[in-house]
Amino acid sequence: MLDGLQLDPALAGRLSFRPRLPDRAPLPPGRQPLGLFAERDAVLVVPEGIDASRPTPLVVLFHGGGGSAERILPMLEAHAQARGFLLLAPQSLFPTWDLVIAGNGPDRERLDQALARVSAHVLIDPRRLAFAGHSDGGSYALSMGLTNGDLASHVIISSAGFLTVQMQAGAPRLFLSHGRQDEQIPIDRSARVHARKLREAGYDLTYVEYDGPHAWNPDVVSRAVSFFLDEAAPGSVEAAAE
Repeated sequence: MLDGLQLDPALAGRLSFRPRLPDRAPLPPGRQPLGLFAERDAVLVVPEGIDASRPTPLVVLFHGGGGSAERILPMLEAHAQARGFLLLAPQSLFPTWDLVIAGNGPDRERLDQALARVSAHVLIDPRRLAFAGHSDGGSYALSMGLTNGDLASHVIISSAGFLTVQMQAGAPRLFLSHGRQDEQIPIDRSARVHARKLREAGYDLTYVEYDGPHAWNPDVVSRAVSFFLDEAAPGSVEAAAE
């Protein structure tokens, strides 16, 4: 009989990490690997002038399929330097995230380790901890963000194709964007469907459509950064960027 059996939270994508007080020396400013993995290590961008003993916002940025930290970091790196938030870019063990291939596994474990390493050096602000990503990375950010919404305060999704959630926790604020001319992941069967379902589920959603292909839009990314750092009051908003 299956009565009483429960899904393993780890297999459902639940993270064990929680922010804690740092116990290691602060990290120098700039872009640097964390030194956790011999291949496809996580990369952290530390902006100039942060105080590692004071709560600092963190964005975890997931690359697209076939991508890398180096390719996705330009999406937010200049904003991190200008606005003073940490930017962590994990890298999938395989060409794309494990959730896309077969379910939660090594990438969830590696993400837990990367977050723990950052938290050992810098005090992370739990009120400003975002999961973000583009394409497969957007799908991963959305899926992991809803699964770990008691950890992620915000989720920033660009051109996501799918949503896979087996456990839901918390109520993160969501910023969902997609290009109307996206031929790789057409908006009608992705973002518009996601937006409807997320609203029906009661999430605080900002939804942005823009004229563009399957690529993140700089103006929309700027709006997402403001959503993450500047907007305090909740409220579902629908917007369009031309």
